[in-house]
Amino acid sequence: MKLWLLRHAPVVLAPGLCYGASDVPADSSLTRKAAKAFAPLLSEGTPVWVSGLLRAQQLAGALQAERPDLRAARIDLRLNEMDFGQWELHAWASIPRSAFDDWIADFAHHRFGGAESTQQLLYRVAAALADLRPATSSEVVWVTHAGVIRAVRHVVESGSPHIREASEWPKEAPEPGGWTSVDL
Repeated sequence: MKLWLLRHAPVVLAPGLCYGASDVPADSSLTRKAAKAFAPLLSEGTPVWVSGLLRAQQLAGALQAERPDLRAARIDLRLNEMDFGQWELHAWASIPRSAFDDWIADFAHHRFGGAESTQQLLYRVAAALADLRPATSSEVVWVTHAGVIRAVRHVVESGSPHIREASEWPKEAPEPGGWTSVDL
């Protein structure tokens, strides 16, 4: 099965802000542009799963406007971006270096910002992936976020939802409005 990983379009926020679980909107014209570019890649009737966050739902809606033959979007909160707790909507540059050092020192279990650890993100993404395995469709689209896309890549490439250190975390993710795919 092919899993398409479509990242929401750029958000309507000042550059350099930390946003994960914050429910911020995406730029509507760039959302439509991303949907138009991605839509031709899908087969008729492809299932669409979408994060519970507005910016991803905007793109899922725009995609379905382009391709009404796709299955209705299924909202799955496991596809939400990582929750950065107290650092949400703060400038990355204003977050103390010690906060990053603590996270890197215990990359799996430290809750950066006090809310969610990388390991928790990996577990919820792995659970969503496990729900795909018995699917009868040859492809599925997840409209989601960079952290979830990296988590999928880690689980698929390592064969495990477990992580020990930051060096194991995939560095690459599509730009906002971009996509990639993995074979399951």
